[in-house]
Amino acid sequence: MLINCVAYQEGKKLRDVPVEDISEHIKIPDCMVWVALKEAEPAELEQMRHEFGLHELAVEDALSGHQRPKIEEYGDSLFAVMHSIELVEGKLHVGEVDVFVGENYVLSTRSRSQLGFLGVRERCEREPHQLKQGPAFVLYALMDAVVDRYFPVLEALEAELETIEENIFIKGAQRANVERLYELKRKVVTLRHAVAPLMEAVGKLDGGRVPPICVNSKEYFRDVHDHLSRINMSIDAIRDTIGIAIQVNLAMVSIDESEVNKRLAGWAAIFAVATAFFGVWGMNFQHMPELQWTYGYPVALAIVATVCGYLYYRFKKSGWL
Repeated sequence: MLINCVAYQEGKKLRDVPVEDISEHIKIPDCMVWVALKEAEPAELEQMRHEFGLHELAVEDALSGHQRPKIEEYGDSLFAVMHSIELVEGKLHVGEVDVFVGENYVLSTRSRSQLGFLGVRERCEREPHQLKQGPAFVLYALMDAVVDRYFPVLEALEAELETIEENIFIKGAQRANVERLYELKRKVVTLRHAVAPLMEAVGKLDGGRVPPICVNSKEYFRDVHDHLSRINMSIDAIRDTIGIAIQVNLAMVSIDESEVNKRLAGWAAIFAVATAFFGVWGMNFQHMPELQWTYGYPVALAIVATVCGYLYYRFKKSGWL
């Protein structure tokens, strides 16, 4: 679905143009055409390929979707793939943003994402001196918008981790904590899969051999790379904390099991004493001294109760019971 198709000249909006006139406008000196698509159909991308002269391999990647974040160079043009991350009702939804960039055009298409880029277009139109730099600045603005949306997701994951940490020492919550930690770890890995490859790709736009289109915008891509580096370091910190939290949670489970085992051992020792006494006195020996003693049975019970009571006292004092 077509969202916008606008022509710009010298950084200022020239007019909205129909798709069939794109090829004519990109021939105008200092003119740039910026097209935005959503859930593009094969026929739409084929038409854009014809109008802009897009590379067929880049179009094929955009059609297939589910690409790894990357930036590829095709002659004088670039093809960038980014993942948009949305947190909806506690679950991460991963969308894809594909951007085709040439000397005088930008084509962006997004799929599986509800977040648009109208704000990016308005921002660029408010800064004609920046938009005058051409398609590279538009690519930066789109990339910056995608990366900025990672920060709220990162903060939400950090808040979720803090909540789980507060419940680690609550008895009976260990199983639920482990399940939540592994679910959180899955979310963090999803975010990392969007950040790490993109950080590596953007690093090639501000250092080393920079594509000619991006030479005048290296400083802006360096800023995006810095944001991605910060996010990646935070992700690594969260992953380390999750690993520690899982170990602590398992240690708490072991401690609880040890407490149970100590209680069982204490009660087993107490009953073992009683069992030993009653086992001996329950035998029908003819010459047992207490058989003919009037107070033999009460005294035997008293001895058993005294020994068991003493054992209970000692176990209780040592924290076993």
